[in-house]
Amino acid sequence: MMTQRVLTSAAVVLLVAALASCAQAPITGPVDTPTTTSRPATTPTPTAAPDQGASDQIVGTVVRFTSERTSIDVTIGDDSPGVRDFLSMLPLELTVEEFADAEKIAYLPRELNYEGSPGSDPEDGDLIYYTSWGNLGFYYDATGIGYSDATLHLGTYSATEEQLSLLEGGPVTITIVD
Repeated sequence: MMTQRVLTSAAVVLLVAALASCAQAPITGPVDTPTTTSRPATTPTPTAAPDQGASDQIVGTVVRFTSERTSIDVTIGDDSPGVRDFLSMLPLELTVEEFADAEKIAYLPRELNYEGSPGSDPEDGDLIYYTSWGNLGFYYDATGIGYSDATLHLGTYSATEEQLSLLEGGPVTITIVD
């Protein structure tokens, strides 16, 4: 009888430990979740990143997002591991979609290596990388969005929400402008 209780107790402890190790980490990002449950098809094309030697060769780099209907240039404003990894992925083809009436988002084919990259307090006109979901975001209404370690600033752009909406509906090619 005592042996059976000990075995039952041991089994319960093992079950609780197994379930605890399977639990998901708490969500630290926005309460809303993307309306898309699967990532759009992407076609990464490996290419050499800008020279990794000097930060002045990263800051000021212009990245162009081009669809059949428009193109929007983003000027890289920071030099961080996340920015460098993003640039190393280009050229790249993604799909852009609306999210939360605040930003246009696109999922990268893989998570960026962003260790050591600072978080940010995004503003309208910022291109960010959201580490929790692995997506880029063009903020056009950052009202109520505060600082987050999960929001990495990549660069800035000058376009209206209407211009950004022209990126939706088809493939968007992302390239570094020479």
